[in-house]
Amino acid sequence: MVIIILTEDLIYRKPTFGDVEAIYDLVNDYANQGVMLARSRNTLYETLRDMLVAEEAGRVIAVGGLHIIWEALAEVRSMAVAPAEIRRGIGAEIVRRLMAEGAALGVTRVFTLTYKPGFFQSLGFRVITKEELPPKVWKDCIDCPKFPNCDEVALIKEIG
Repeated sequence: MVIIILTEDLIYRKPTFGDVEAIYDLVNDYANQGVMLARSRNTLYETLRDMLVAEEAGRVIAVGGLHIIWEALAEVRSMAVAPAEIRRGIGAEIVRRLMAEGAALGVTRVFTLTYKPGFFQSLGFRVITKEELPPKVWKDCIDCPKFPNCDEVALIKEIG
């Protein structure tokens, strides 16, 4: 059961350059715990247009990105919610908004690679083998410290 607590100060928006440090801290705090892949500041700047943040009382409390991979295929990545804000439905709302954004572009399939498959399964994603994903997906994996021994779980959802 997800408890959703919304306040009038909670807004979802596209990030700005001024949000990069907060996003960096949020994502890399999880990466330091081994439950998410680290992202460099350079990567965050390069993919800023892919992202959506949740802000409350002037503070970024969650982030997620939708990265277009190939024809009608996109990836939800860098999904992170501040620990004190978990179980408010904020992460689920970010994923829903990212999928709607993707659908508007013509995306029909959204996948993710994650250490938290239960979260994505609760949103209708299903577990698949990594081999079911097209080779184009793996271009970013070469820079990953876990390559070629990826232990993330692959999930996918049909949308649009």
